[in-house]
Amino acid sequence: MKQFSIKRCKRIVVKFGGASLADHERMLRAVTAVAKEAVKGTQIAVVVSAMGRTTDLLLNAARNASSGNVKKGELDDILAMGERTSIRIVTAALKAKGVKSRYFDPLDEDWPIITDDNFTNANPIEKQCIEKIRQNILPLVDKGIVPVIAGFVGRTLDGKITTIGRGGSDATAFILAKALAANELVLVTDAEGIMSADPKVIQNPKRLGKIDVHMLVGMADSGTKFIHRKALRYKDPSINARVINHAHGDLNVEGTLVTGGFSTELDVIVASNSPAASITVVGCGVSEKPKIIQELAEKVKASATMLGLSVNYNSIILYLTEEGNLDLVFEKIHEAILGHKETLAMSVREQLAFIKVSGVGLEETPGIIGKISETLRVNEINIFGIVTITSSILLFVDWTQRETALNLIKQSLRGGKK
Repeated sequence: MKQFSIKRCKRIVVKFGGASLADHERMLRAVTAVAKEAVKGTQIAVVVSAMGRTTDLLLNAARNASSGNVKKGELDDILAMGERTSIRIVTAALKAKGVKSRYFDPLDEDWPIITDDNFTNANPIEKQCIEKIRQNILPLVDKGIVPVIAGFVGRTLDGKITTIGRGGSDATAFILAKALAANELVLVTDAEGIMSADPKVIQNPKRLGKIDVHMLVGMADSGTKFIHRKALRYKDPSINARVINHAHGDLNVEGTLVTGGFSTELDVIVASNSPAASITVVGCGVSEKPKIIQELAEKVKASATMLGLSVNYNSIILYLTEEGNLDLVFEKIHEAILGHKETLAMSVREQLAFIKVSGVGLEETPGIIGKISETLRVNEINIFGIVTITSSILLFVDWTQRETALNLIKQSLRGGKK
């Protein structure tokens, strides 16, 4: 007997930012784009932000009216009004176009986004969110009904309204996409995608066709249109996100594809299987001579693996593996030092362990470096080098103490629990 496989309909989550809903023309364009896609049989779930700068207006009004004394819980209730209004308008507009739709408000019994009670910057409790989405949102999506969910907004277990903070609507969208096993997440903004530079600084930046989250999270938030770090921690590595411009009125335009994902927990590992070494080069004004830094780095890379680099005005520290001909590296570095008037001398420390602490959101967690360094200090373990990079901390300790240091760091990040 011939068997037939049932092909699932394409399923997407679409998030509209505030700029893409700023006025009635943009709102109509957004709704029309969703309706066009729904007619094709695509299963769609929609996340919406507040219209335009509604949240800023509500924030200023609340603070000014209360002389800045409004409580955080009360403020969240007020700020949520922007998204709660948007979901009603979008749902009504979709119905007017013949699209079956239903909005989800944080006061609804089946509201899916559950958070902690850290008001104005709440954190979604991902496991509970996913369970509720699959229980309450998925059945509607399967039936071809378009659910419209308020982004940026959450609710505590005891029913209080919260707001998720910067990137809140994106976080909602990522969690929704993961729970629904969407084929793709479409983020509709007022930019053509992720740009190569801030358009306010560079006149003609280029749109990136694709970018991995590990690169994206390293970009400074200086006005360049990209996804906030807090939201990225909820991205499913298997579901791509596409950032597009609302002006096209089409959910299928190219934009920028955001790929990959992060571990949601802080991870601590000994990152090198063999001991590492550090070479400290001292001099005067070496940070002002990029050619010297480049030359020294190239000398290392010719014979060993570079693990990190630290620079200040009067010194350069190079971290490298001890594999290969280490004596040759030392000789080459010394020759380079003698060839420049700005560099005076070098010192070497060998038998170091390279420990890496990583995880998205690490740079937004206050006191991480303090916790690590204090734990190691109390246990008489010296830190011979520390390099901080977005979402990672690189530490160098004595090779013989690597396992002890690793376990101590893990305990400190878990609040002392073994």
